[in-house]
Amino acid sequence: MGHTLLIIEDEPLLGNELCRHFKHQGYRVELATTIAQARHKLLAQKLEPLIVISDLNLPDGKGLDLLAEVKSKLERSEWLFLTAYGSVPESVQALQLGAYDFLEKPCDIERLNLVVASAKRSALAQRRLQDQHSGRARRYNIEAFLGTSSAATQTRAMLRRLAEIPFSSLIISGETGTGKGLATEILHHSGARAEAPLISLNCAALPHDLLESELFGHEAGAFTGAKKARRGLFEQAEGGTLFLDEIGEIPLDLQSKLLKAIEERKIRRLGGECEIEIDITIIAASNRDFARQISNGQFRSDLYHRLNLFELKLPTLRERKEDLQTLVPALIEEFNAQANRQVHQVSATAWQQLEQHDWPGNVRELRNVIERCVLFAEDEHLPHQWLQLQTPPQPTQHLQTEGVFIPLDGSMDLDAMERQIIHTALQRCDNNTTAAARMLGTSREKLRYRQHKHGL
Repeated sequence: MGHTLLIIEDEPLLGNELCRHFKHQGYRVELATTIAQARHKLLAQKLEPLIVISDLNLPDGKGLDLLAEVKSKLERSEWLFLTAYGSVPESVQALQLGAYDFLEKPCDIERLNLVVASAKRSALAQRRLQDQHSGRARRYNIEAFLGTSSAATQTRAMLRRLAEIPFSSLIISGETGTGKGLATEILHHSGARAEAPLISLNCAALPHDLLESELFGHEAGAFTGAKKARRGLFEQAEGGTLFLDEIGEIPLDLQSKLLKAIEERKIRRLGGECEIEIDITIIAASNRDFARQISNGQFRSDLYHRLNLFELKLPTLRERKEDLQTLVPALIEEFNAQANRQVHQVSATAWQQLEQHDWPGNVRELRNVIERCVLFAEDEHLPHQWLQLQTPPQPTQHLQTEGVFIPLDGSMDLDAMERQIIHTALQRCDNNTTAAARMLGTSREKLRYRQHKHGL
């Protein structure tokens, strides 16, 4: 049976004809001939129709009054009004109450079909959006930060407290792979702005000359290739949360514009003349040491203090290894579902390797390891031979006669690899940038840029 359609009509001939017509189109049709019957179906029987087609005036009341009464409980339904005695004020009131359309009787059946089809698309789109929001809210509740250790328990307690506070900005710090993105999702979907957008930007993933346009947007013709106006991430996040990951990668000149936007709650698009007011929460994250960046002149102290209403520092996995007992089964279950596997046994040998490993890549590395093992599993046992847990040597041990050791086990991301290569080259050349650039086959200017980027 198709979607439910409620018809509220006191004229028997018209009501029965509408029922017959829409049943033929595949709807499950309910008919009410009075406001009292409609109220009983909607409130007592908890009917949630996709579309309501209602007469404006019924023997015991007005359809507009019923809409106003049940509107908060039927946000997923679209309302259409039919009336032979409509007026401009009533049509305006209907639209103000959230009605989809207001049609006068007699209404051509083809036009009614078009309006009902359009209302159906609108209602289904709203339901999909709400289902996505509710699904993400269930997925990213406070308990999504798994673990029974004291570190995990304290982190959940702080997340719960922060979700109850209408903070304007926040810093999440921690090593790569500790779950800064997850913490952001939890704070957004558990907070007051959960129904609004969560917009994320990895500041290290874009060239510096594109960051300003990405953040603030631009008007048509603002620069070569800007053929039409574009909203920036500040505007896209209106009413919600803007997550700036790896904020330490933003260049100093853009940091000053970012500070101005946060303080004044206004932005101006590139090439624009008007200021646009913004109402968003900003969550910034970094795996860098802000104090060191500030002392090196790589990050503005005033921007740091403006963002640092509170700093949530996430624990490393090596600080909470007892949480492996919770994390490993949860990850196995997740990847079982994705790969259609039935792994549910972890041998003592596998547990020993998991618990002895230092996890330099934290939970991200653990996810990679468990996913690999589940994918290569041939039965219900987690194949310990595919754990391949080898703790990478420390930077001082990376120096080799002819090359650099780079682990490919998920413990280092591309930025960390680039930093290690440059660090090694500078060490071998006694910190001579020109010689190191020659060794790496690049220019001195490009190497200086990357030194600045990585704080070397």
